[in-house]
Amino acid sequence: MITPPGGRRCGPPASSVAVMEEQYGRRVRSRRGCRPARGYRPRGWHGHRWYGPDDTEARGPHLPWRSTVLITVFVVIGSHFAGHQQPDREPLDVAGRVLLLVASGLLLWRQRHPVFVAFGTATAALVYLAAGYPYGPVFLAVAVSCFSAVVTGHRRAAWASLGLLWAGHVLVALWLYRWLPPPHDKGAGVGQEIVVVTWVLAVVALAELGRVRREQWARERADRAQAARRRADEERLRIARELHDVLAHSISVINVQAGVGLALLDSDPEQARAALTTIKDASKEALGEVRQVLDTLRTPGDAPRAPAPGLGRLPELVDQAASAGLAVEVEGAPPRLPPGADLAAFRIVQEALTNVVRHSGSRHARVRLVHEGGALRLVIDDDGPATGAEAGGSGNGLAGMRERAAALGGTIEAGPRPDGGFRVLAVLPLHSREDQ
Repeated sequence: MITPPGGRRCGPPASSVAVMEEQYGRRVRSRRGCRPARGYRPRGWHGHRWYGPDDTEARGPHLPWRSTVLITVFVVIGSHFAGHQQPDREPLDVAGRVLLLVASGLLLWRQRHPVFVAFGTATAALVYLAAGYPYGPVFLAVAVSCFSAVVTGHRRAAWASLGLLWAGHVLVALWLYRWLPPPHDKGAGVGQEIVVVTWVLAVVALAELGRVRREQWARERADRAQAARRRADEERLRIARELHDVLAHSISVINVQAGVGLALLDSDPEQARAALTTIKDASKEALGEVRQVLDTLRTPGDAPRAPAPGLGRLPELVDQAASAGLAVEVEGAPPRLPPGADLAAFRIVQEALTNVVRHSGSRHARVRLVHEGGALRLVIDDDGPATGAEAGGSGNGLAGMRERAAALGGTIEAGPRPDGGFRVLAVLPLHSREDQ
């Protein structure tokens, strides 16, 4: 049984509802017909809007009570004091205060219905001025409503409401004043209309400035979110490459030695015992490297407990390949490399030798390290022939090598040699992009 927020106990277990809501992205009604309480909306698409678990729009925009109350108090009190400074205008009465309350109270819905509020405040202000009441803070309500309409994307409605207010004021000030209060009104001059036009333009300019700033902030938030997603994707790919290289090499050695142990278990127990020892060592090393990768996930930002592997561990890699029945000949000495390039070079050699063990019929491979022109050339050759359809390695392994090289500004070439066999050629800069 579950209890929806504010609702009664009903329906299937909470775990089932959560799974269904997560899968379908909408509210789930139980067989007994119980509906979640009002205001409850799980994540997913509803209408034209996406609602996330932390989306403040899940229950719709909140009514701006505080700001509306403050604006209303300011407009009413300010208009009261403005009336004392304009004795030629009509004194504020009940009708005038009602118009002020209507113009300011409409701002309560300026986020949900910005177009209606913009025209409503402009109409209330126009009626207020046509009734002869004193000029004053009533224009603040119009300015706030138009600002909200512009920043929410309803620019034409905001401009139209301001144009309606200005056109109505011109009509009253230049023609209808003869029949409207206050009595003996002489109308407005050109200077007063210039002031009104200036005020309208100022409101439009401020609203447009707010809209531009809001769009800029939205773009900045989107750019930050995209950068965060890109960093997460890069980290995910890096971890995937690390796990692939570690597990592919170690499991290949284990697979070969397991086959040797099974074949010699009865005829040569000592050789089978040596194969099992190799399996134990390879699995222990693989577990250690996998644990090191997982530690970086559990403690982000902390230094790893063990140094990252590099070309300095190339003799260990040769010994592991030898235990799998592959003789590796190394030519050249590794130069000093940045940590990232050193790790990439080690993983490329490791993956290339793993592919020889898994996909080549050759039991001999050569690794050459050539330092020239500010770059390190890694050449890994085997004499073949290929033993399967995936000659030279699987797509994931070659793709991982290319991604490692590309991240450092280097290149990878892999393919069959003209004289038979397979070659992997990697060119890595001795200085990473970050160092440059």
